Order: sequence, then structure tokens, then C-alpha cells
Amino acid sequence: MSSVLAEANVVSDRLHRRASRHVKERVIEAILFLSALFSVFVTIGIVWVLLSESMTFFEHVSLWDFLTDTQWTPLFDDDHYGIMVLLSGTLVSSAVALAVAIPLGTTIAIYLSEFAPFSLREIAKPFLELLGGVPTVVYGYFALLYVTPALQYLALALFDYNLPGFNLLSAGLVMGIMIIPYVSSVSEDAMRSVPMSMREGSYAMGATRFQTAVRVVTPAAFSGIAAAYILGISRAVGETMILAVAAGMQPNLTWNPLEPAATITAFIVQVALGDLPHGSIGYQTIFAAGLTLLVITLGFNVLGHVLKRKYRQAY
Repeated sequence: MSSVLAEANVVSDRLHRRASRHVKERVIEAILFLSALFSVFVTIGIVWVLLSESMTFFEHVSLWDFLTDTQWTPLFDDDHYGIMVLLSGTLVSSAVALAVAIPLGTTIAIYLSEFAPFSLREIAKPFLELLGGVPTVVYGYFALLYVTPALQYLALALFDYNLPGFNLLSAGLVMGIMIIPYVSSVSEDAMRSVPMSMREGSYAMGATRFQTAVRVVTPAAFSGIAAAYILGISRAVGETMILAVAAGMQPNLTWNPLEPAATITAFIVQVALGDLPHGSIGYQTIFAAGLTLLVITLGFNVLGHVLKRKYRQAY
């Protein structure tokens, strides 16, 4: 009789623990679901605010003028709203930054993944991630006070050219240094996820470590590397303080990185400081500019998703 009761108690205890574990799992699932739902609602709220405020702006400014006008003077009496002026500065600075970040970031990722000893990799990765944690305003003053004077000296000595104190080149170079950790870290993780059997097969065919890294590992990890590039592009397009400090914030339609210019994010910062009254057409330009930036970022992310789906390999 006692053995039957003991067995019943054991079964009851197991059922109780199973029910308790089931309740805990349901609670955790609900928390995760609410977290994901919260991010969706925040995104929808941001898009709604940008769209609603931009519609008010486009009631006074035609979309054609917004896209084709070559002047951006919402703070003047003779107002013009040509987003191309800000877009040119954004694209030029981003191109300079990516010209620095993508080659260096990819090279660092290949070295850390395929060549660096374990001890060196464990030391180098935290230092790279530390670069990504430096406040961007510090990078901005570094570009203004150190990189720009160095570029001015080189331009004058080598090309007899007086480089302006504010320019897109110095801001873009420093922004590229800031983006390197994003590109290298994600790319290195993608390369390390490639199975070792592919490397061993390459070595068995007589390939060197460099040939294996470039011709086997890198193509196999292309989907992850492409995601790293898209992350770097989005980071460059959305950067604010480096460009606000070092690029000059002068609306200038130019494709020359040696000249000063304003970017979309720098203009948003300028207007948000309170130069224009809330609710005016000039103030609503920040929502139209923000919507433009959102569309650009969305396009790059869609491109990254397409590349990831096209080249992704399952092992």
C-alpha cells in the first residue's frame, strides 16, 4: 500500500513539474511575442509620423520640385526645397566611408577568420568592437581637429590645393573608420560559420590558405558578408554628428568630396535645435527629409535581403 502511495506521489509530482514548466514556457513565449510586437508597433508609429507630417509638407511643396530643385534654402525668405542638395552630401560622404570600411573591414575579417591565432583574435575583436562604442561626436572632433589639418597639409604640399576647413572627405574617412567594426565583425562571423570540411577539401586539392580564404570561404559566406555591407551602408547613410561637426552643414549641391556640404541627418539636427517654429513648412522639412532617408535605408535593406536569399547556402 505504501509503495502504491509513493508511486502516486511521484507521478503527481512529475505532472505538477510538467504543468509548471509548461506555464513558464508560455509566459516566456508571451514576453518574446510582446517584445517582437512592440518593435513592429514602434516601426509603424515612426512610419506613420513621417508620412502624416510629410503629407502636410507636400500640400505646399510639389513632389517634383522636392526631387528636382537644385537649391535647399528653407531657412531663407526665398525658400527652395530641393532634397537633391542634401542627398548629394549624404551619398558622397557615404561613398567615401564605404571606400574605407568595406576593403579594410573585409581584409580584417579574412585575417581574423583564416590566419590570426586564437589568442590574437580574442584580443583584436574586443578592440574592434570598442571602436564601434566610441561616441560619434568624438569621431567628429577627431575629423575636424586632426584629420582635416593633415589633409590640408597633404593637399597643399602635393597638389598645391587649399582644402576647406570643412569638407566631406575628412568626415567620410573618419566615418569609414567608425564603420569598420560593423563590417569586420559580421563578416568574420559569417566566414567562421563556413564548415571546416570545405577548407579541408580545398587544402586536399592543393590550395594555399590564401586561395582557400579568397576562393572558397569568402564566396561561401557571401550572404553574411553582403549583410555586413548593407549594415555598413545603413550606418553610413544615417550618421549625424561626424558630418554635422566636420562637413560644415552648408547646403551645397556637389559631388566633390573636397567641398563642404550638408547631409540629410545634419540638416535634421540643425532644424531640431529650434531655428524654425514648430508646425511651419520649414520645420516640416525634417519629416520629408526623414522620409527620404527611410526610403533609402529601406531600399538598401531590401537589396540586402534579396542578396541574402539568393546566395545563402545551407550546410
